[in-house]
Amino acid sequence: LGDTGHETLGAYGVWQEKNLYGRKVMGIARTTYIIGKDGRVQKVFPKVQVDGHAKQVLEALK
Repeated sequence: LGDTGHETLGAYGVWQEKNLYGRKVMGIARTTYIIGKDGRVQKVFPKVQVDGHAKQVLEALK
């Protein structure tokens, strides 16, 4: 998904102010959403850590 204007990121609330080496910058909060067939958000995984995340998502999809 290309979102150079940050419209989708803003709609999902993941375009946020972050602290990078003591500076305040805008960036993406790493988050995963599971969206159902009806288009509604079924589950949110905030503050995603890479290790083990794929397994968490696969379990949630069962």
